[in-house]
Amino acid sequence: MSRTSIDDLLSFSEERPVQPEPRPGGRLRTVAGVLGVTAAVTVVSVAGLRAVGLRVSLLVLVAAVVTLIVVRRIVAALAPPPKSTRTGPHTRGGEEDGMYNWDARDALRTAINGWELPLEWSRTRPERFTHVILPRLAELADERLRLKHGVTRESDPARARALLGDRLWTFLDTPPRRTPSPRDLAAIVAELEKTSQ
Repeated sequence: MSRTSIDDLLSFSEERPVQPEPRPGGRLRTVAGVLGVTAAVTVVSVAGLRAVGLRVSLLVLVAAVVTLIVVRRIVAALAPPPKSTRTGPHTRGGEEDGMYNWDARDALRTAINGWELPLEWSRTRPERFTHVILPRLAELADERLRLKHGVTRESDPARARALLGDRLWTFLDTPPRRTPSPRDLAAIVAELEKTSQ
């Protein structure tokens, strides 16, 4: 039996919504846009410098403009997300308002989303629960049993059944005919968590 990590158990290799493919000329347009902006800024800079009587090498001026454009794009890509538009009487600069920022990327939200999408799919197509979610829950149960008690459902079925309890054992062993309700699934997960104690 192969060993699986928690990350393996929480990752799903399901089809994702199709992302629109980038247009073939998209990158070419970006390069053309950068070159156009560079040329325009260079021409305006040369005209402005000559108007005040200064002469600067064209190569140095183009290099400076390109550097500024590249730095601007890098800074824009690394910029923090915009601040919340909510303003309240108790908000002060530099302090957080105590509300969860749902737009921020954090590991917990990523893990929740990793389960949320397949669970949502299984609600509309019950066979998905049997083929996607149930095997993951069984692997998770085996991993918890192996880590805490040194057994798996396959290596020592009698002890594993005693540790899991009849309800959880039956749920993992016999696929349900319909997708369990959120309440039933929460009860199953609670029983699964008890096995790790």
